[in-house]
Amino acid sequence: MALWAQMTPQLQFLSTQILNELYPDTFPLDVRHYLASWIEEQKWENFDVDNMEQEPQARRLLDQMVHLLQEVAQHNPNVVERVKLQHISRNLSVFQQQPMQLVRTVRDILRKERHLLTQGMQSNFPPFQQIPQGPPATNGTPQPAREDGKTDVDNLVLKVLEIQNCRQTLHQLQEDLNWEKQEMESMQGQNELDPQHSDLVTRQNRIQQLEFNYSVCAKKRMQLLQEAVCALELCQASLILRIKSWRWEQHRATIGLHFDDNLGPLQTWCEQLLGVNSNLRQELMLVKRDHGVVEQFHTLQESLAHVLQTLIQNSLVVDKQPPQVIKTQSKFSTTVRYLLGEKMAPGKPVLLKAQIITEAQARQGVVPNENVGELINSTAILEHNTASKSTCATFRNMSIRKIKRADRKGSESVTEEKFALLFTTELTITGCESPYTIQTISLPVVVIVHGSQEINAMATIIWDCAFSEPDRVPFVVPERVPWKKMCEALSSKFMSEVQTQRCLDRYNLHFLAQKIFDQPDINEDFSNMPVSWAQFNKEVLPGRNFTFWQWFEGVMDLTKKCLRDYWSEGLIFGFIGKQHLHVILQNKPNGTFLLRFSDSEIGGITIAYVGPSDNGGRKIQNIQPFTKKDLDSAGLGDRIRDINCITHVYPDLPKNEVFKKFFTVPSPPNPDGYLPFKLTTVVNPGDQRSSTANIPPDTPMDMFGQPMPTVYGPNMNPAIFSPLPQSTPPYMPEQMSGQGPLYQSPMQQAPSSEEIDMEALEGILSSFCQNTNKDLN
Repeated sequence: MALWAQMTPQLQFLSTQILNELYPDTFPLDVRHYLASWIEEQKWENFDVDNMEQEPQARRLLDQMVHLLQEVAQHNPNVVERVKLQHISRNLSVFQQQPMQLVRTVRDILRKERHLLTQGMQSNFPPFQQIPQGPPATNGTPQPAREDGKTDVDNLVLKVLEIQNCRQTLHQLQEDLNWEKQEMESMQGQNELDPQHSDLVTRQNRIQQLEFNYSVCAKKRMQLLQEAVCALELCQASLILRIKSWRWEQHRATIGLHFDDNLGPLQTWCEQLLGVNSNLRQELMLVKRDHGVVEQFHTLQESLAHVLQTLIQNSLVVDKQPPQVIKTQSKFSTTVRYLLGEKMAPGKPVLLKAQIITEAQARQGVVPNENVGELINSTAILEHNTASKSTCATFRNMSIRKIKRADRKGSESVTEEKFALLFTTELTITGCESPYTIQTISLPVVVIVHGSQEINAMATIIWDCAFSEPDRVPFVVPERVPWKKMCEALSSKFMSEVQTQRCLDRYNLHFLAQKIFDQPDINEDFSNMPVSWAQFNKEVLPGRNFTFWQWFEGVMDLTKKCLRDYWSEGLIFGFIGKQHLHVILQNKPNGTFLLRFSDSEIGGITIAYVGPSDNGGRKIQNIQPFTKKDLDSAGLGDRIRDINCITHVYPDLPKNEVFKKFFTVPSPPNPDGYLPFKLTTVVNPGDQRSSTANIPPDTPMDMFGQPMPTVYGPNMNPAIFSPLPQSTPPYMPEQMSGQGPLYQSPMQQAPSSEEIDMEALEGILSSFCQNTNKDLN
């Protein structure tokens, strides 16, 4: 009884709405109060409410509950309470047909009580807050809690049971009324009794009472039907919202966001609502049989028919999407699942047809007459899998033979044109007379004819997945988005593609902003600056022959295939411009180096190191970037080992200790007598073409390789426009959210940009050393 003892003092702080939600009509507050000890002693959580083998145990609990409640009523001195408890005990018979509903109801009540008490402790009673409705979606839109749908369905089932119980009561009243009238006629026929005879009067009064009870029960029956239909509409609206949310999460998974692809709970929800709809339609027909066409009959009938059609049509989903970039004449597969598959009428197989449609046709929402492409193997049968309890049509060897392009506007490319696959079928649901035509479409796809178009086509898909809105008109996307949204998309896609837990930190992202906007001013706040689709993948970068996305995709591909472990362990600085190297390396001895992605070549990684200059000073040199082809012939670790002019990885760690795990073990002699050979990387440090300006001794340098005192123009305040890295992106978060243990930027612990000096910079960058030391230890 400990739980109820804690709960009782808090009831006064709960709103009427929460109390009604917590203790429904089928299990009122009185039962919880009088049977508190017994209720809390039972093992409600040990039940599997979907396991019918436990139903006898649930029925025993129901019988015990009714018996205990009757005992409490019998010994209650308050007449009003005694009558009320007896009435409640009789009403518990609503659970007789489905005793597992009692278990579910009591279990959920106890869970909600614990939740409310926990919430109250956190907020120091009073007041309670409303029970939460579920986590926010990735785009900030709240989603309905998944357990709420189950609770709503359970309440609907109880409502149907109550209607059925009311119908049975009416049937019993009608039988009693028929009997009493027959006895009345028999007594009147005898002509022996005076009309005022006591027996005759008593029977007349009984008939009047039965007729009154019948009238009240009939009205309650219709009221319950109306309430049930309304509740069904609300519950189904929540279901359809959740299906749309599932599709939206599936869409966003393209850029690496989390997606739970389990459709089992949604299928169960669909099947339960179909069952409730069927029961309500049956009860409505029985109302017509018993009372004729009563008021609201046609309204309820139309509502149920509309709800049924909506459910049947929204239960077709694309379980496994086709590739979103499809090359003509190439095979691909996709799977479509019907969530009401177990309820389809047996007999004729259900054939699902696929066709490709344009963006304009997708907006029309109807099956188009015009074919814009020729699909091979475009039909599949909906087949039920008993083991997984799923009904799916799998298109295993589909192919686009040819495609008809729409007229393009201006500079629009074929890789910007979006299509979709439309799936249609006609089926009949058990218990429904007429067949239903249903359809669903895939996520947008881009059709290409040559592999060279794939990267640009993927840019169209990434932009669509990252920046489209839920419930949009197909397939509308904004032309411009704030840079902070682009940051989220780039970091998420990078982590997903490379399969790493290390995200792009704010300094990486700031360099990317400088690159896409062509603005080297490191103090610029880019977070709300709009970036356009043209800047993303139509306009080439200044001084280059490739777009931003082509370059970024090349880095992802190289990292995924050759450098994943280097990146994940924090051995690669990442995205950093040449002008930043002076700040990082200017006080380091000769031979100190770091790894960074090339910003001048697609899919390249380069080594920047400190070397001697001709005048006895030092200079920073950049080794020609290594591409995937280079690293396939000799790995990065071996190349670092071979290059003699680099000795210590930044800040001062011996390269052979840091990278030894990546060195290739020498091959043993071949059994045929041939001597093995190996490729060796040689760098000529005297090549002046690879060097930046010399670093004068004892002169602080800015990020552009200029002496510090001369960096500021006449209108620039050094206290505001600091050239040091800390001031690079003060507006960005330290890391992108929710992605596990992340790489710590060597500049994340920096002091204020207004007070930073070169000694402080050394302290900031030393965290890179600490990160690398962890790997060594």
